[in-house]
Amino acid sequence: MVAYKWTVLSNTTLGGLLASIDGSILLISLPVVFRGVGVNPFSVTNFPVLIWLLLGYGIVTATLLVTIGRLSDMWGRARMYNFGFAVFSTGSILLFVEPWYGTTGAWALVFFRLIQAVGAAFLFANSAALLTDAFPVNERGKAMGVNQIAFIGGSLVGLIVGGLLASVPDLHFGPFVLPTWRLIFLVSVPVGVFGTVWAYAKLRETSVRAPNQRIDFPGNATFAAGLTLILVGVTYGLLPYGSSSTGWGSPWVIAALVAGVASLLAFVVIESRVAYPMFQLRFFRIRSFAAGTSAAFLGSLARGGLMLLLVIWFQGIWLPAHGYSFSETPFWAAVLMMPMIAGFLTAGPLSGWLSDRHGARSLATIGMSIAALTFFALALLPVEFDYWQMGVLLFVNGSGMGMFASPNAAAVMSSVPAEHRGAASGMLATLQNTGQQLSLAIFFTVVILSLASGLGGSVPGALGAAGVPSPDSSMLAAAIASNPTGALFGAFLGENPMQSILSTVAGAPGWTALPPSVEATLLAPHFFASAIQSSFGSAISGAFLVAGGLTLGGAVISGLRGRRFIYGVTDADRSTVPLPDLSADPPDP
Repeated sequence: MVAYKWTVLSNTTLGGLLASIDGSILLISLPVVFRGVGVNPFSVTNFPVLIWLLLGYGIVTATLLVTIGRLSDMWGRARMYNFGFAVFSTGSILLFVEPWYGTTGAWALVFFRLIQAVGAAFLFANSAALLTDAFPVNERGKAMGVNQIAFIGGSLVGLIVGGLLASVPDLHFGPFVLPTWRLIFLVSVPVGVFGTVWAYAKLRETSVRAPNQRIDFPGNATFAAGLTLILVGVTYGLLPYGSSSTGWGSPWVIAALVAGVASLLAFVVIESRVAYPMFQLRFFRIRSFAAGTSAAFLGSLARGGLMLLLVIWFQGIWLPAHGYSFSETPFWAAVLMMPMIAGFLTAGPLSGWLSDRHGARSLATIGMSIAALTFFALALLPVEFDYWQMGVLLFVNGSGMGMFASPNAAAVMSSVPAEHRGAASGMLATLQNTGQQLSLAIFFTVVILSLASGLGGSVPGALGAAGVPSPDSSMLAAAIASNPTGALFGAFLGENPMQSILSTVAGAPGWTALPPSVEATLLAPHFFASAIQSSFGSAISGAFLVAGGLTLGGAVISGLRGRRFIYGVTDADRSTVPLPDLSADPPDP
C-alpha cells in the first residue's frame, strides 16, 4: 500500500494547484467572461465588477488564512481541509451554472467566486501543516518543493490555462451550446469534485492538538476586519476618483486604510494578552520563522503585481505592436509567459530535495538574489524587445523564485511546535497572499501615475503622425491621458481602446469627422501600442526597479535566518540526531 504521506502530498498538491489556477485564470480569460455575460469593460460603472473579479479571490483568501489555520489546530487539519475542498467545489459549480446576464450576472460571478475563495483559504491554510505532520524532517523539503510548485506555480499555470481556454470557440452539442466563458469555470468542477471525494475517503487526522483550547474571538475579529479594510482600501485605490486617475485621494479609501491599520494594531495588543491567542506572536522571536515569513512576504510583494503588468505588457503593447489583433492577444500572452513556469518547475523540486540535505539558508538566499537580478535586468529591457531576451529572463526569474520557495516553506514549518503548525501555515500563506494583493495595487498605481504624466508628451506626436487634424488631435490626446486606467484595462480585456475613445469624442463640440484612411490607421492594432510605448516603458521600468529592490531585501533577510533550526531538536544536524519516521500509515480513527 502506498504510504500515507504520499496520499497527503498528492491530494494537497492537487488542491493547491486547483486553488492557485483559479486565482489567476481570469487574468487572461477575463475578456471572454465579460463578453459572455454582456458587460462593457470600458464603462466606469463596471470598474468595481472588474476589480472584484480580479482581486476579490485574493482578498478573501488572505483575510481568512490565519483564522482557519488556528481553527484547524483546534478541530483537526484534515477535517478542515476536507471541508474546504467541498466549499471550493461548490463555488466552482455555482460559477459554471450561473444563470444571469449583464451587470447582475457579473456580480453573481463575483459572489460565487468569493465562495470559491473561502474554500481555497481552507486548502491554502492546511496543506503545509498536513505535509509537515505526515513527512519526517529529512523529507519535508522535497515534499514542500512539490507543494510549493502547486501553490506558486499554479498561479502561473492559470495564466496559460486561461489563455488557451479563451481561444476555444463555443462548443456545440446539437441544440445545446457551451459558451467559452462557462468552459473557463467548468475546468475546475470535475477535478474539484474528484479531489473532494478523494480527500474525505483517504485523509485522516494525525495532528497533535493541545487540550482545552478556546477561540480567540477578539483577535479573529480585529485581524479579519483590519486586513479586509486594508485590502479593500488599496483595491479601490486603483479606481479613478474625481479628476484623478487613481482613488488614493478618496476619503473612503483613506478612512479604510486608517481604520485597517488601527484594527491590526489592536490585534497585536489583544494577542499579547489573551490566554489562547489566535496566533502566537512569540514565534516571530524564532529567527528561522521570522526571517522566512518576512522574506516570503517581500517576494510576494515583488512578484504579484508584476505578473499582471507582464500580461498587460504582452497583451496591450508588445503583441499588438507586432500585428496581433486584440482578440488573439490573450492566447499568445499565455504562451509567452511559459518560460517563467518552466523555470519554476525546474528549480522548485530540486531545491526542496537539496534543502533536506543542506538546509534552507543558502538555497533560499541565492534563489531570491537571482530573482532580484532578473528584475533589475527587466528594467533595462526596451519596450520593443527581442523575445529571446524576455524568455531567458523569465526562465531565470522563475528558477530563482522556485529555488527560494521550497526550502523557505520547509524551514518555516519546521521551526514551530507541532500543535501550532496550522496557525503557522496560515500566517505564511496570509503574508504571501497579502503581499500579492498589495503588490497589484502598488505596481498598477506606479504604472497608471507614470502614464498619466507621460501620455501628454507622447500621444499628440503619434496622432499627428497618423494625420489627425490639430483640434481633433487635442481632443483625442486629452481623452487618452484622462483615463489611462480604462485604456490599459481595455487593452488587457482584448478590446481596442481606440475604438472606445473615438466613439467617446465623436460628436463632441469642435470635433470634425476623420477621413476613413486616418480612422483606419487609428484603429489598427499597433497604433495604440506605439502611441503609449515610451510612457509605458518608463513606467514599467520603474516598477521593475522597485520589485528588484524588494526582492533584494528579501534575499538579505533570508540570509539572516541563521543555522538550520528544527523545533524540539536541540541539534539540527541530522547526522547525529535520530529523527522520527512519521511516514507510516496512521491507525484508523
